[in-house]
Amino acid sequence: YLKALTRLQDDVEPVSFAVIEETVERELGVRISDAFSFFDHVPLASASLGQVHRAAMRDGRPVAVKVQRPDIRQVIDDDMTALADIAAFLDKRTEWGRKFGFTEMLDEFRQSLLRELDYRIEAQNLVTLGANLAEVELIDVPQPIEDFTSARVLTMDFVGGRKITSIGPLGLMEIDGPALADALFRAYLKQILEDGFFHADPHPGNVFITDEGRLALLDLGMVARVQPGTQDDLIRLLLAVSEGRGDEAAEVAMQIGEKRVVFEEGRFRRDVGVLVAEHQGLSMEQLDAGSIVAELTRISGECGLRPAPELTMLGKALLNLDEVARTLNPDFDPNAAIQEQAARLLRNRMLKSASPGNLFSAALDAKEFAEKLPGRVNKVMDALAEGQLTLNVQGIDEDHLMKGVQKVANRITTGVILAALIVGAAMLMRVETEQQIFGYPALAIVCFLAAAVGGAALLITIFLSDRR
Repeated sequence: YLKALTRLQDDVEPVSFAVIEETVERELGVRISDAFSFFDHVPLASASLGQVHRAAMRDGRPVAVKVQRPDIRQVIDDDMTALADIAAFLDKRTEWGRKFGFTEMLDEFRQSLLRELDYRIEAQNLVTLGANLAEVELIDVPQPIEDFTSARVLTMDFVGGRKITSIGPLGLMEIDGPALADALFRAYLKQILEDGFFHADPHPGNVFITDEGRLALLDLGMVARVQPGTQDDLIRLLLAVSEGRGDEAAEVAMQIGEKRVVFEEGRFRRDVGVLVAEHQGLSMEQLDAGSIVAELTRISGECGLRPAPELTMLGKALLNLDEVARTLNPDFDPNAAIQEQAARLLRNRMLKSASPGNLFSAALDAKEFAEKLPGRVNKVMDALAEGQLTLNVQGIDEDHLMKGVQKVANRITTGVILAALIVGAAMLMRVETEQQIFGYPALAIVCFLAAAVGGAALLITIFLSDRR
């Protein structure tokens, strides 16, 4: 299956050039011969959503033109509708679906895939990622040509190079594999944990080794975003995993996920602890970061903790990244790299939180607090002086509590009445009457029988209620 899916990266049956020419001219509103001095009829690569042709601008600048396949949007809509029906069925009908929440995962993937079909969004993603990674050495991001880009045609800088997996052992000796693996890992840590915007599809077809021995990240159609609060949790999670602190890793994972009614916290902590301990100290040749995220997701679901949708895209990105990093440097140690980068990441996060905008917002909050504080203190003191100060506690369910108290009161009252019947019957035993049952006063026997029936009914009610 992996080999079959690999062919979808750049080896799909190509679309005829006549269709490509028609699409480009319709989208750009200009003839190909007028827009480009050269346009290769044979595609450089043909993938599942589109294909890429080499071309040159009128000034001779080499570019790559990415053209979307015709009717691909309708195909994806049909596939997603079918998958949505299956996901909804699993979520509703199976315990597995209720634990993992396939509908939410599919929605995250659908939104990412639909954004990938608009090449204008991908062009903006190229600009954003290029700016974010400008300071990372050995990493290139091709930039788009805005005037020659539309929803279905993307023109960008041409990157000469080869797929990482196509380079043989001799070719790997000509490049600095360890430095490239470290740069790629640092780039992704920065994207995910610092920028909150990352390339979510880094399979070998989208990561090139350029002719200059650098790495180029291609195909920015599928990206994902991580909210600042989740970024902090992911930093803590990665540090806990890299340092072998399983209990803290479980604690952070519980904060990220959504606890279900059937959540088994004890089992979850144990399983995560075992997972972290098993992967401690492994090299990249032995360690699959994506597999760890997938295993963490599986443990979460089985223990009743629904994983956050962001982890789905993160796991997908890491699964793609594993093969690339392993090819560049089998001895790469991700745990050491995480610990080495942790101080820098935390420092940058602190500096980012101390930006002028955040400081100004905090100053405004402090100003509002200072202005309203005297009035609020006066209100509290007036209420205290007049005996009208009340404390509203919402930490308990008052209705449930009152029902419980009422049940206890009812049982006590019933017990007192039954005891009175028994005492009264015992006293009536000494009263001589003409009406007798079993040789005893009839009224006393009636009271005893009523007390026996009432007592039995009370015991049965208590047994059934407390057991339930």
